[in-house]
Amino acid sequence: MLKKSMRSTSLIALAAAFAVSACDSPAENATENQAEAVEEAADAQADAMENQADAMDTQTDGMDTAKENAMEDKAQAVREAGDDKADAMEDAADKTDAK
Repeated sequence: MLKKSMRSTSLIALAAAFAVSACDSPAENATENQAEAVEEAADAQADAMENQADAMDTQTDGMDTAKENAMEDKAQAVREAGDDKADAMEDAADKTDAK
């Protein structure tokens, strides 16, 4: 039952996204694609940093080292900066299309 509900919700969301994107100009779509690429690149960089942080702590004692925490904090900052930049790009694209 949950799978059917999730599938229906996913299909509705996909249809809504398609309907909205069909109204966008090619320039807006290109900018939104660039924004998505920026966000994905930041996520990939943050994931790599988090993996590096995990490798710093070889003990599975539930305690992270200061270096590991610092690296994870940097990874989170990279992820958030990428999200913020992508959001700003999408907002700018929306404004140019609304004119």
